[in-house]
Amino acid sequence: MNHKIYIDGNFFDQAEAKISVFDHGLLYGDGVFEGIRFYSDRVFRLEQHIRRIWNSARAIALEIPMSQGELIAAVLETIRQNDLHDGYVRLIVTRGTGALGLSPDSCRRPSIIIIAATIVLYPEELYQKGLTMVTSAIRRGSPAGLNARVKSLNYLNNVLAKIEAQAVGVGEALLLNEQGYVSECSGDNLFLVSEGKLATPPLHAGILDGVTRQVVFELAADLQIPVKERDLTRYDIYTADECFLTGTAAEVIPAVQLDRRLIGNGQPGPITAKLIAAFRELTRATGTPIYQ
Repeated sequence: MNHKIYIDGNFFDQAEAKISVFDHGLLYGDGVFEGIRFYSDRVFRLEQHIRRIWNSARAIALEIPMSQGELIAAVLETIRQNDLHDGYVRLIVTRGTGALGLSPDSCRRPSIIIIAATIVLYPEELYQKGLTMVTSAIRRGSPAGLNARVKSLNYLNNVLAKIEAQAVGVGEALLLNEQGYVSECSGDNLFLVSEGKLATPPLHAGILDGVTRQVVFELAADLQIPVKERDLTRYDIYTADECFLTGTAAEVIPAVQLDRRLIGNGQPGPITAKLIAAFRELTRATGTPIYQ
């Protein structure tokens, strides 16, 4: 498929969509992004994603050169230009083109790039059987540096953890923070189920404030499943009844093994199954309409 890519107000054929080699997003990872899903002609939680990219940009002193409403309209038009009905949007804001050197002062105007395409992060069988995980030697960055709530263009920490997982043939890598507490996986937030209750690391553990994570809080409330944010260790995962991961691309997916230890009975559990079903129903029934 020849995708139509949005760059700074114009659409380009995929082969012609280019940015400058002097763009500071490329040179220094200076920028922010969002991954957004759309289902059955509706964009899921679009306004939340737009607010989050705005907050990420503000945190790194990057001014997005359009309003939130204009950015929403650009996302919807990009999907329409590609005649898609289910898929994934990658929304990127870079510092823009400038001189060599870290200073952003030479970057006259940030660039906005929007890509709409289809995506399959994990095969369906893993939603039935569950992921296996390994603890990465890579530690999550300290909030004293770049806060994990900034969804920046520098994901090298996560990439290195993913490489470790792939090297030993498992689906995901678990990252701990500097204190040894569980933070998140290479691309997803993590939840545990113990005695019918959910637990997940707090924001101060060095995690992204995931949109899907927030949705799980809402779904759990609807299903009357208690949820608590608390510091977790690997022991808590090893001894949990169930475990699942959440993310825009991954949605809600069970995890059944960590470091060669089965979680629960090594099969996706009933509470995870309920949340997967509720999430899938919600994504197909709600969202911002694309075609009107």
